[in-house]
Amino acid sequence: MAVPFALQAAEPLDRIAAIANDEIITMSEVRAKVDQTQRQLPPDAPKMSRAQMEEKVLDRLILERLLLQRARSSGLRVDDVTLDRAVQRIAEQNKLPMAKFREVIEKQEGVPWQRFREDIRTEILISRLREREVDSRIVVSDAEIDAALASPEAQASGKEYQIAHIFIRAPEGANAESWMRLSSRASEVQRLLRQGDDFGKLAAAFSDAPDGMQGGVMAWQTVQRMPTVYAEEVVRLKPGQISNVLRSPAGLHVIKLVAVNDAASAKPLNVTQTQTRHILLRASEVLNDDDARRRLGDLRKRILAGARFEDIARTTPGDASAARGGDLGWLSPGDTVPEFERAMNALKPGEISEPIQSPFGWHLIQVMARRDVDMSGERRRLEMRQSLRERKSDEAYEAWLRQVRDEAFVDVRRSEP
Repeated sequence: MAVPFALQAAEPLDRIAAIANDEIITMSEVRAKVDQTQRQLPPDAPKMSRAQMEEKVLDRLILERLLLQRARSSGLRVDDVTLDRAVQRIAEQNKLPMAKFREVIEKQEGVPWQRFREDIRTEILISRLREREVDSRIVVSDAEIDAALASPEAQASGKEYQIAHIFIRAPEGANAESWMRLSSRASEVQRLLRQGDDFGKLAAAFSDAPDGMQGGVMAWQTVQRMPTVYAEEVVRLKPGQISNVLRSPAGLHVIKLVAVNDAASAKPLNVTQTQTRHILLRASEVLNDDDARRRLGDLRKRILAGARFEDIARTTPGDASAARGGDLGWLSPGDTVPEFERAMNALKPGEISEPIQSPFGWHLIQVMARRDVDMSGERRRLEMRQSLRERKSDEAYEAWLRQVRDEAFVDVRRSEP
């Protein structure tokens, strides 16, 4: 029997692009994300073929799906109240009322409002997962700070560097043959760069770093802040020069020194410290996250109605500060985990936060006072601690992402019809 013409002309069924554990990623999802990515790229972003962009976008979607699976299995979630506040902050940062901001997202960016909100929810959720699984475990000892301050790198601490990089990721447990293939690929990239090929185009085509499609240019940073493998090389380069192929546990790298800024040493000496206290509840088998948040919400209402914060803190033994009425003393930037610090910084003296979650549990935070402190004697140690913490966090996060990907079942099926 002949197939009706109308059926022959119908759109084919949506194809499977990849399977990430037990979840399917379709080609329509990939194409929609590619379209969104292309609209968001700056006009001077390096050009790449549609196929190249689909490959990179699919890789990101796979990793994103794996991270969301991890977040759900560990009990993390982002409720609508938290999401609404985050979207409101983004609108305020763009200096737009919410109605106008939504119009810009839907009409100018071409992104449906609900999809935009879910993208923000995903970003928050992955950020919380990183804080729990990686950032909360980073420790910088005084001995590490002493060694860093005495190192040759510290002599360049008055400078900031802008570098561009191409990163070729190595699979978990890569053998000698795998490393040889990666090395051949990286050497070819280095050869093309040294003969004058455009760095941005090669980064878009070859780099596995998230910023590859934007040309691989990194933000200005000191040597203490950048990855160790870059810091050891960048001080030997002159602007415009291309590095040797660099190897780290995560893979191979080629960098270019774009520019050097000598004005970084003119930073202000004052640091804003915050006098803070909190009430902490840790989720457990008998107290889940929802119960902990509701309980803290009830405690907040009691405090706002006149109960003394410190009295309630003493009867809520979440950590050692409970005996001091929740007093955490004067906190400098970097003294607490990022989620706690963000919530604390958003409060005015005397204000009490809504229940917020950190890797340690659920908190009510009250800011008592703020002060600017002359940190002339301690500034270098404070800056070094922050730089080392950020460097260690970035390196640990990249290794953890590689582990997440390699431990998962991933079946990539993308192909042209």
